Amino acid sequence: MRIVAILPRGEAIRNFAYTGALDELAGDAEVTLLSVVPNDQLWAWLGERYERAIPLGQHTDPWVTRFIREELDVAHGRWLWSRGAQARWQWRDQEATTPSRWLKRTGKKLLSYPFTNRPGLKALSGLESLASRWFRATDEYLRLFRELKPSLVFNGSQVHNRVALPAVHAAQQLEIPTATFVFSWDNLTSQGRIFPLSDYYIVWNEELRDGLLEIYDSLRPEQIFVTGTPQFDFHFRPELYWSREEFCAQIGADPKRPIVLYSTGMANHVIGEPWVAERIADMLREMTEFGPPQLLVRILPKGPQGHFDDLRRRRKDILCPPIFWEPSWLTPTLEDTLLLTNTLRQTAVGINIASTISLELCMFDKPVINVGFPPPHLNPAKEFDYTRYYDFEHYQPIVASGAIELARSEDDLRRKIINALQHPEERAPQRAALLRSFFGDSLDGRSSSRVARTLFEIASQSSATRTAKRRTTKK
Repeated sequence: MRIVAILPRGEAIRNFAYTGALDELAGDAEVTLLSVVPNDQLWAWLGERYERAIPLGQHTDPWVTRFIREELDVAHGRWLWSRGAQARWQWRDQEATTPSRWLKRTGKKLLSYPFTNRPGLKALSGLESLASRWFRATDEYLRLFRELKPSLVFNGSQVHNRVALPAVHAAQQLEIPTATFVFSWDNLTSQGRIFPLSDYYIVWNEELRDGLLEIYDSLRPEQIFVTGTPQFDFHFRPELYWSREEFCAQIGADPKRPIVLYSTGMANHVIGEPWVAERIADMLREMTEFGPPQLLVRILPKGPQGHFDDLRRRRKDILCPPIFWEPSWLTPTLEDTLLLTNTLRQTAVGINIASTISLELCMFDKPVINVGFPPPHLNPAKEFDYTRYYDFEHYQPIVASGAIELARSEDDLRRKIINALQHPEERAPQRAALLRSFFGDSLDGRSSSRVARTLFEIASQSSATRTAKRRTTKK
């Protein structure tokens, strides 16, 4: 049994290599790894674990292929027209800041309109596959797969697939079954079109499964497998937990005082977060009855981080430790993965703006507050008002569940922080109910193992089917 695993992004390395998913799969099958190369040290580590590891090359497709993909993405967003798709549309419009960019953006939108329907999207998807074959930038994956004859090619992230596309298209051209992992819970409604469509999908939960079937009506239920996500496995492995003293020594905190965590978003999508963090720090300084609490800011490793430099210089009372990611391919290190798990464990209250961290805080039964008011200097005419995130389809159930609190003003935020510190158990039943409805029984540290078993079962079935076809052909 031969399986090719594609890791097109650093977070896919975390999800499937750090967690042990591919190690378990390699115990039953011959695994060939196609991966981005974040650095020499990590590449050497990957090379030691798998029988064959090959760098995933970066190839520039011809303009015609790129153009079709852009039109497919634009048309899909306009057809879907979810709140997330509307936000992406607005961001792209705002990025067209020069006459040439505006003209190019307007042209793409006008050309996309005839395809903003199911038949049009299917036609564009078929054209994308044909263009990717006709104008392919490399034959290396065709040669590789003809040599390996894999039973399955697995792409570890459907949304970070630009670098993986040549390999996936090569597999489909050779009629090798393909599978992919839907990377995150917001991808179907807040990200672009999935292309090319795979033969099999692995998803976090039943909601994503249903969403795939609704949006991509050519898929069948038996093509989609619910395993949970390996992303959270580390949170449920007690052998990785640090003591309070160890954690506080790592970040420079006082172990005797409560820690309030503020987790940031993308700097270009959440304008004014340094202002929000500083206002929270001012509130905490006044709460002397609690020690006072310490503010720990975890800056999202994706995107620019310099917008917090001024706050770091001015406010030494704010804990803002470095985030240990390898910038190349946005790769979490194992050290930072463990730091995040222990940060969530040791936090008294978590605050963020519509982040996945809200779910992760609930996993540790921590009070969660979402900021639902914009900074006073936000210009809605030029900048995206992040309070709209709470109306996005993927996040609405979180707000409706009652598991988190939504602060609509500074005074409201202050009151909610105090109440969360005094009564952390208050919304515990709602947090537990949210996790049950969202993840079922998958929060057990074993999602990586379920992914491995699922991939092996798919490959086994595919191998048996192909063998039967060959026998029938010979007869």
